[in-house]
Amino acid sequence: MKTHVAAAFQQPLDPVAGSLAISAILAALPLLILFVLLGVFRMKAYQAALISLALSIILAVVGWQMPVGQVLSATGLGAFYAIFPILWILINALWIYKLTVATPWFEILGRTIRSISDDLRILSILIAFCFGALLESLAGFGAPVAIAAAMLMAAGMKPLKSAVVALLANTAPVAFGAMAAPIIALNGVTGIPLQELSSMTGRQTPFIALVVPLILVFLVDGKRGLRQTWPVALVAGAAFGLAQFVASNFFIVELTDVVAAVVTVIAVLLMLRVWQPAEIIGMTGESREAEKAEAAVSEAGAGTDTLTGSTRGAGAGAGAAGAGGAASGGATAVGGDSTGDPGGGSSADAGTPGNPAPGGGGQTAGARPSRREVWMAIAPYLIIIAVFSLAQIPVIKTWLTSIGSTTFHWPGLDVTGANGKPVAAQTLRFDHLRATGTLLLFSGIITMFLYRIAPRSGVRVYGETLKQLRWTILTVCAVLALSFVMNLSGQTTTLGVALASAGGFFALLSPLLGWIGVALTGSDTSSNSLFGALQVAAANETGLSPTLMAAANSSAGVMGKMLSLQNLAIASAAVGLEGAEGTLLRKLIGWSLGLLAFITVLIWLQSTSILGWMVP
Repeated sequence: MKTHVAAAFQQPLDPVAGSLAISAILAALPLLILFVLLGVFRMKAYQAALISLALSIILAVVGWQMPVGQVLSATGLGAFYAIFPILWILINALWIYKLTVATPWFEILGRTIRSISDDLRILSILIAFCFGALLESLAGFGAPVAIAAAMLMAAGMKPLKSAVVALLANTAPVAFGAMAAPIIALNGVTGIPLQELSSMTGRQTPFIALVVPLILVFLVDGKRGLRQTWPVALVAGAAFGLAQFVASNFFIVELTDVVAAVVTVIAVLLMLRVWQPAEIIGMTGESREAEKAEAAVSEAGAGTDTLTGSTRGAGAGAGAAGAGGAASGGATAVGGDSTGDPGGGSSADAGTPGNPAPGGGGQTAGARPSRREVWMAIAPYLIIIAVFSLAQIPVIKTWLTSIGSTTFHWPGLDVTGANGKPVAAQTLRFDHLRATGTLLLFSGIITMFLYRIAPRSGVRVYGETLKQLRWTILTVCAVLALSFVMNLSGQTTTLGVALASAGGFFALLSPLLGWIGVALTGSDTSSNSLFGALQVAAANETGLSPTLMAAANSSAGVMGKMLSLQNLAIASAAVGLEGAEGTLLRKLIGWSLGLLAFITVLIWLQSTSILGWMVP
């Protein structure tokens, strides 16, 4: 029985002057204003988001005639969803990162990464593309961007470039991310068999995977990077795309990205055994001959570690310098002081009995890390993988769901669509124990025990994390509130129906619809829930394949994730550059639109006799 009391509201399709076209133009205004304020006027993200939210509220009340009480309730629902699960994930992911910075193992992580390759172009593939895909498969919702960007900085990449690379890499894996949550959501709203949707999506996203590594090396080093490292980039893209196709078509859909990520890492490491680029591009952009790179990695030099106070080599020093962007943005050692004391006298300090400084036992600090040091340096990420993998075991997953999940109708809302059916968005599934953010919190606590970080220090770091993210929290809450107001008032539906009225030309507009959905919500899962049924209805009306159009919503939608304000805010915060959302938007919008055009052409060809044989 419903416990809420609200006047029923049915979404109108053409509320303004009885014109679908005029209504659609007005519905698009909040989104247009958001991007213009960010990209053209370079306004701060939270200010642009609040202005767009205010406009959408006015349109909902005046244009779509939604009761004021329900508009405010929809705003509250969006803000709550922003906090849990999205910000809950970001806060705990960034907290884990800051815990690692509080110990000497963060420095070892940078040396460990460079021990694989000292070339930032190759590291961008291994970290942002491969490891980011693995994190996307397990967590999603911004965690891969935050963690991959931090790891790139640990390897010596500049903060802004780290954010750009991490955002662009988070494309090809997204459709199967979070244990295939977007595909499962698409199955739920369309009724199309899960395997059929998985197979179709797996015949689209591999083409994106093929080109993304090539773009990454271009972003890192321009034409020289593309010219010198295209072989390994091509191998990475081909391995990921092929593995994604095989897993999504013939294996378990939930494990598609896990399989693809692992296969790609193996392929890249095998490639590096027999091939190296002509020059090595290090963290400062300098080039070196490849045959001298290995000696440079282990070459010890003068310097003092900002975290441990111990001497270190040139390779380690570069890593510390590269992580300096984090220090400027607040992602420093827990003490946060200029001396670099990591724990303010707590057990997080380097060299204490509970947490001995790495590189001991007679080993030079600048040398390659020992096997034990490597395992300790990557331990937080292994813990994350282990915790999320355990949570996916059917028995544990069922138990967590039974005690850690509840579904309820959001109070103050009674919204039906134009078809008279209740809108699904007003029913909230609240996962607490089994939420991604909660699992990250557990991972962080385990990391504290492993690294011997005192509880007081861990709590202090958590407080510093919240302070660092204060504007990000406001930004994401405003954007999700905007999304829910547009969705529940009917503005989003009006916009979608206007695009679907294009007839056979809809095959070219369908990907755009998915792109808009992800750019707005920051989630392929949310976009599929928002537009999946609409895509199928439009496909049936225009004679196109419902499976193709539904999959297109997901496959093309992922190109918009790099532009979503939530992910821009997450990336900015992760690298310590709060307020850089507009800069990131301007750097990425061209790549996003280019990839959208590429996938749109592919989907259009699949809707014709040319590539129609690819549709299951």
